[in-house]
Amino acid sequence: MAYRVRRVGYFYLTLNDQPGEGYHLLSELAKLGINLLAFTGVPIGPQRTQLSAFPEDDAKFKAAADRAGLVVDGPHPALLVQGDDELGALAGVHERLRDATVNVYASHGVTDGKGTFGYVLYVRPDQYEQAVRALGV
Repeated sequence: MAYRVRRVGYFYLTLNDQPGEGYHLLSELAKLGINLLAFTGVPIGPQRTQLSAFPEDDAKFKAAADRAGLVVDGPHPALLVQGDDELGALAGVHERLRDATVNVYASHGVTDGKGTFGYVLYVRPDQYEQAVRALGV
């Protein structure tokens, strides 16, 4: 199973949960030249949404967020796995982490429908370097 793992950073942002808020944020980031590797959003109550943005360039993202007046928390370390979408593709990743006694406390994954996938892994900061070594990053 062919896959590539790389270190990535992510930033938290909290927005009001209203129509168009995601569009406004994403279009502003695009205007500022920010390329995102991944992006997730989850509700954190009836009126708020927490977004996690995984920029290609952490420093550029932070500077752009500051210029745009966005309040962000980060960067925090994560791992991005990208590869061929095959049955059991992620089992091998998790096996290596299990063997290294690294706990994955959250993850998000998606296929592109054309044979490849992307998968974000969150591990505890104190286990990050251990995870990096286990996955051969």
